[in-house]
Amino acid sequence: MNQRALLLVNRHARRGQQPLDAAVHQLESLGLELCEEAIADPDRLPDVIRDYRNRVDLVIIGGGDGTLNAAVEGLVETQLPLGILPLGTANDLARTLGIPATLPEACQIIAAGKVHAIDLGWVNGKYFFNVASLGLSVKITRSLTQEVKRRWGVFAYAATALQALWKSRRFHAEIQIEGGRSQKVRAIQIAVGNGRYYGGGMAVAEDAAIDDQRLDLYSLEVDHWWQMLAVLPALRRGRQGVSPWAQSWTGKEFHVYTRRPRSINTDGEITTSTPAHFKVVPNALSVIVP
Repeated sequence: MNQRALLLVNRHARRGQQPLDAAVHQLESLGLELCEEAIADPDRLPDVIRDYRNRVDLVIIGGGDGTLNAAVEGLVETQLPLGILPLGTANDLARTLGIPATLPEACQIIAAGKVHAIDLGWVNGKYFFNVASLGLSVKITRSLTQEVKRRWGVFAYAATALQALWKSRRFHAEIQIEGGRSQKVRAIQIAVGNGRYYGGGMAVAEDAAIDDQRLDLYSLEVDHWWQMLAVLPALRRGRQGVSPWAQSWTGKEFHVYTRRPRSINTDGEITTSTPAHFKVVPNALSVIVP
């Protein structure tokens, strides 16, 4: 018996305007019966998934990390397996899971149906796949318009980050780590990672994995642009802990306090603010992987 799949496609994703007829035909020829719904309003994605909970065997989402994050509550609630067609700008979750960027290869992986349980991060009631952060990343998110993404693709992150860096200043924060430890920092950014990649291929930690049942937190404490250039290679490889301008910790739970509320970015969308309670949710949902 063919599997029934709910197909949700973000036509506003950077690659979402490309014809998807070939991918749909390929999935159907590989034995999937598709129920396609266009994504007009990402906020409605959880409700659409809930509506299909008893009608399909899995959910296939075509879009980027923001689209996947918008759907996560419905996926967790229904426990339907997730198949990914990477159509976004960065596709960091797909990169973490080893899913190729080409649609034909991604379709083959979905049809093969190998399911793997992954963790989710959680902050103040909001789930995230990749990273939740405050500081510099929020400024980048606010500047990273759809037009900038379409024009520059994955390079938009680097260009926007350089512009945001000029306007950023360090802020005071207190980080409480499980076990009662507390650390005060003056940071330009605090990031808490659940997966491995974020921001177009940056690694949150050298050994980070999306199924290791832990979070990786780093505090970036540069004060001058040249320090950022010096620390960037370590950030790309997830080796922030060896830099004199960063500190890092691992754990299942963190609390972050700031002098005034600061916005928090989860998978590229601003969703909550400090004070923040972060925790890992082990084996939260199933994803189809290579």
